Amino acid sequence: MSKQTTHFGYETVPLENKAGLVREVFDSVASRYDLMNDLMSGGLHRLWKRFTLDQAAVRKGQVVLDLAGGTGDLAREFSSQVGQGGHVVLADINANMLLEGRKRLIDAGVGGNLSIAQVNAECLPFSRSSFDCITIAFGLRNVTDKQAALASMHAVLKAGGKLLVLEFSHPADAIQPIYDLYSFKVLPLLGKLVAGDAESYRYLAESIRRHPDQETLKAMIADAGFERCRYHNLAGGIVALHVGYKI
Repeated sequence: MSKQTTHFGYETVPLENKAGLVREVFDSVASRYDLMNDLMSGGLHRLWKRFTLDQAAVRKGQVVLDLAGGTGDLAREFSSQVGQGGHVVLADINANMLLEGRKRLIDAGVGGNLSIAQVNAECLPFSRSSFDCITIAFGLRNVTDKQAALASMHAVLKAGGKLLVLEFSHPADAIQPIYDLYSFKVLPLLGKLVAGDAESYRYLAESIRRHPDQETLKAMIADAGFERCRYHNLAGGIVALHVGYKI
């Protein structure tokens, strides 16, 4: 693939167009994003995020960046964990997703130790060594230049800090046929019936297939400068949580 093109699902598109195409997808699904997540995963995404929170193990007074945090479910929990002496930044490239997140956080009474920022993960506008922990849940696969984003995360993480990447991955061979049937038949149908948008959910299924597998992503995280990299397969590898440290 030339430097001037990239993939958008199974399509090849001009590099400069991908961010806008991804934005259109999430503009379309923002208002029903959480409901669709529950339907798509049978509620399992809540357990996967709980596992991520447990592995993050943030403490009072720490500073956390939740990238591609959208509707704010992780950020809400981090806000409680770091306390008033800490701080959480909920960040996303999509303004509509952040508006949904802001409404939900206000409804939950969260505010004093949390701020919201619209950012591009490839060039984070924060000072170097700003955060004790960075999470990105189900967002890295939508980034155009994943390696640049990982390098940017490494730059703004403090020494001793931790990166956690929760993302759809490559499942075990035994469940791949069933998973493919669900992804390309059931998922777009759910998108059409619930969110009124089959195409966006067809893209999401395709984007999962184009995302690096577990070992490849682990190597990419290490190449960005992280150490002690590891991953945990969840749901037979349908989802994986990658962890890396800045030493």
